Amino acid sequence: MLKPKLHSSCSSRPLLSAPIPLILIHASSHIVSFPFPSSRSSSCPKPQRTSGVLVGYNSASSANSSSNGVESTIRQQPTQVKAVVTVKQTVLGFFADLAVGFGDRIGFLGNTLLLELVSAELDPKTGVIKPSIKGYARKIVQEGLQDDVKYEAEFEVPVYFGQVGAIFVENEHHREMYIQDIVLHGLVTGPLQVTCDSWVHCKFHNNQKRVFFTNKSYLPSQTPSGLRGLREQELISLRGNDFGERKKGERVYDYDVYNDLGDPDNDEELARPILGGKDNPYPRRCRTGRPRAKNDPYSEYRGGNWYVPRDEEFSEVKQSTYSAKTVYTGILAVLVPFLSGVLVDPNPDPDPGFPCFATIDSLYNRSINVNDVPPLKDKAFWRRILSNFFKAITDTTEVLRFNAPDTIERDRFFWFRDEEFARQTLSGLNPCGIELVTEWPLKSELDPKVYGAQESAITADVIEEDIKGFRTVEEAVEQKKLFILDYHDLLLPFVGLVRGLRDTTLYGSRTLFFLTPSGTLRPLAIELTRPPLEGKPQWKQVFKPTALDSTGIWLWRIAKAHVLAHESGYHQLISHWLRTHCCTEPYIIAANRQLSAMHPIYRLLRPHFRYTMQINALARQELINAGGIIEFSFSPGRYSLQFSSFIYDKLWRFDHEALPKDLIRRGMAVEDPSATHGLKLAIEDYPYANDGLVLWDAIKDWVSDYVSHYYQSPDSIVSDQELQGWWTEVRTVGHRDKRDEPWWPKLNTPQDLIEIATTIIWMASGHHAAVNFGQYTYAGYFPNRPTAARRNMPTEDPNEEELKLFWEKPEVMLLATFPTKLQATKVMAVLDVLSNHSPDEEYLGEKIESAWAEEPVIKAAFEKFSGRMKELEGIIDQRNADTDLKNRTGAGIVPYELLKPFSEPGVTGRGVPCSITI
Repeated sequence: MLKPKLHSSCSSRPLLSAPIPLILIHASSHIVSFPFPSSRSSSCPKPQRTSGVLVGYNSASSANSSSNGVESTIRQQPTQVKAVVTVKQTVLGFFADLAVGFGDRIGFLGNTLLLELVSAELDPKTGVIKPSIKGYARKIVQEGLQDDVKYEAEFEVPVYFGQVGAIFVENEHHREMYIQDIVLHGLVTGPLQVTCDSWVHCKFHNNQKRVFFTNKSYLPSQTPSGLRGLREQELISLRGNDFGERKKGERVYDYDVYNDLGDPDNDEELARPILGGKDNPYPRRCRTGRPRAKNDPYSEYRGGNWYVPRDEEFSEVKQSTYSAKTVYTGILAVLVPFLSGVLVDPNPDPDPGFPCFATIDSLYNRSINVNDVPPLKDKAFWRRILSNFFKAITDTTEVLRFNAPDTIERDRFFWFRDEEFARQTLSGLNPCGIELVTEWPLKSELDPKVYGAQESAITADVIEEDIKGFRTVEEAVEQKKLFILDYHDLLLPFVGLVRGLRDTTLYGSRTLFFLTPSGTLRPLAIELTRPPLEGKPQWKQVFKPTALDSTGIWLWRIAKAHVLAHESGYHQLISHWLRTHCCTEPYIIAANRQLSAMHPIYRLLRPHFRYTMQINALARQELINAGGIIEFSFSPGRYSLQFSSFIYDKLWRFDHEALPKDLIRRGMAVEDPSATHGLKLAIEDYPYANDGLVLWDAIKDWVSDYVSHYYQSPDSIVSDQELQGWWTEVRTVGHRDKRDEPWWPKLNTPQDLIEIATTIIWMASGHHAAVNFGQYTYAGYFPNRPTAARRNMPTEDPNEEELKLFWEKPEVMLLATFPTKLQATKVMAVLDVLSNHSPDEEYLGEKIESAWAEEPVIKAAFEKFSGRMKELEGIIDQRNADTDLKNRTGAGIVPYELLKPFSEPGVTGRGVPCSITI
């Protein structure tokens, strides 16, 4: 039977003097009761009108228009309001499999959604919440195939109800539903939109009703009286109670340490230290509450559900069948095991590396017939999923092959040139590692009793002949002509550990560059250092690209491969994972726990948190876990995440994550009020910095306009308890191991908030785009960025056999230093996925949030921001067309486009999504 439509009517007794709980659930279920009076009975008479309140108007504005008797009579009549609910069709969700039983079919045809309108104001006489108005929503019959499904409900709203401030939603179907929005029609003020963009659970699994507030943003002190309790209770519900295992579909946000990277129950060799705490400082992740491992009471069991709050999961809307999650899991679950079996010789050579460069080139020429690979036989599916990773020979064949990156397509020998090696420090995959040399001589800060002599082997005598135009190195330093990639002190503590692993090695390294008159960098020298180890003294040696003999040149090339492996590891573990993915997760958790959905700063930041928690959970499963892709393929091996913890403890500072502060910290810029962006760059043609500062300024101006609309004074910032609670929780819980650092920004003024919010948005958008979406372009041909070095330098404790090989076939020695076939191809597969834009990507300045669109000042500010994103596209195109800017363009060079705001789907090497989505 179909349930009758429910309408609001008055009660036969006065409004309750105390609120009645809407629901009563045991505390352990993490469901919070919302104090709310029940709906009025439909059999009692309507009360006499006591004011001229119109639905959608506040009482003050409407009370002045009731002089006319006829008008007064009309306005006492209930308003007929229609609610239209938009439910998104999904691939794997609600509409994918409706025919699961009689109950579902009845629900689908009848009342599947119960809506309750909530008044924004308390009853002025009793001071309690006004009764809600209930109505069942029924599906509208629509012609043809639709992306959205519509439901309608009708209400009779009495004149005393006042403004609608929120809507309760109860899903009576047996499956969750993704509700996009609810629009109320018939209000005197016009249509009222309530944006949901959320999964609503089935009431048979969880009988807590969902509450959605209108699109109007309120600071806590401005919250309408009827919504204050709901605002607070909704936040309590999202915080949970730190008890039990989280279940799929829940919405609880809480913290935990990284105690699920190891797998001691599977293999004791897969046990890993806990990250987070005094011994291994680290940001916190989302708590899952899974049981402890049997063999380690401090580690979490890796099986079961990898929980993230439901609305943080990847979408399954029809448009995104090629979603990030599908690609990610498809590659890792199918393609990588396939590569393991197919690309490795069934009769392996003792050396699993590439025997010659022709075998590397064959990766892009070797065809794979999908009929020979059972997991790939679903051709239509895999052609969608792997359309950018594999390249079809023709549209009709079933043969696939690896797609060559643009870099190798433009210049087959780009990776071999020292000029390109130097150029990529400014406009490549990791443009935030290069630093200005400010002191000479170079010197280590590590304990010489443990790590050996502190003085660098790169002395003035070594390089002065190569810095033409300067009499001394000191003069070159003073004139800001020397730059460095310095991984010496960062890697040296891990050399002994990594060298204990099979088939890999490590050094501390310094790479020195000279700024030429043309504005490009030229490499001067590489220093590799091994600390005292196994009874052997410290070893260090300098290698130069200007060697005049073949031996010196080949040693330089092998040394460069070592440095590139260091660069690759630092880029992936620090510039990418730690600084963006890992450090952003606490901001997201704290925002959902402390900032109401109606808080303007929550609505400002929310688009920049999309998909991040889900992609981080997947990374913990397959990428950064014990024995995962990172440990298997990158030089630090099983110590990779400990290395990231070491860097977090030693270097990470929130205030230095702002792009201008980062440039100043590295000596790549100085403050100059007369210069563009207020900074003077040490290298004028620095593509990452030049494009990044335009983007940073645009973001900051947008954030300034937004914040200034809601906060006019320091008092408004300090008195905002939700805002202060969020920032306090970020510092003291999310980044607990850094909580006592003096450099944390204060949050006392609107300007403080602007800087904090701009920094968070920059890291999630611009910085992440710069270090992520060029990965396949620059590392898809792995000799350009090998992820590991497997052999020591031939000159370190040389033995006769290796020296003979080096003298006779130095190319083979270089290849033996490169990663193995399996290491290289696994990384190639994963980097292609990580470089990919999905069809449902949301880019900076592209989509205005509904709440912003309804506020004229905010709408105008966003339109200005959107226009600046379009301008940035043109600025970058213009810069790439300037042949004088040699660090971003030239013969055979892929133009620098990583910070162009927009992109089509696929591997494009451009596009700045709002958030860390992959």
